[in-house]
Amino acid sequence: MNKVYLIGNLTRDPELAETNSGIKVCRFGIAVNRNYSSSDGTRETDFFNITVWRAQAENCERYLRKGSKVAIVGSLQNRSYEDKDGNKRTVTDIVASEVEFLSTKNPGEDDDDFAPRKPATRAALEPVTDDDLPF
Repeated sequence: MNKVYLIGNLTRDPELAETNSGIKVCRFGIAVNRNYSSSDGTRETDFFNITVWRAQAENCERYLRKGSKVAIVGSLQNRSYEDKDGNKRTVTDIVASEVEFLSTKNPGEDDDDFAPRKPATRAALEPVTDDDLPF
């Protein structure tokens, strides 16, 4: 069984891309605080890369932003690549099957802060092939 449950805050705005066959994919990072403190009293934080597909990807790009609190249900997926120096790198991502938006509007915040974002112009992202799809 490969199942992960995480609650954390986005470390960057979501980035929406599209595969060659038109399937939407959204990527973002979250920070998750550990439940315990170290011996010096500081609390450690873990950082995870999240990948979301299809309609859920579009919703994440539209409604989430850096700092948003989310609950993620998904699975771990490893992938390897060669960096520009020819070194083999392995990355572990969380492929989300469910994303629940946990941030709520605080009193005094502007309604515009929680309105859907208008699509921004994005820098060119590396293409995703259908072979990378987890299904």
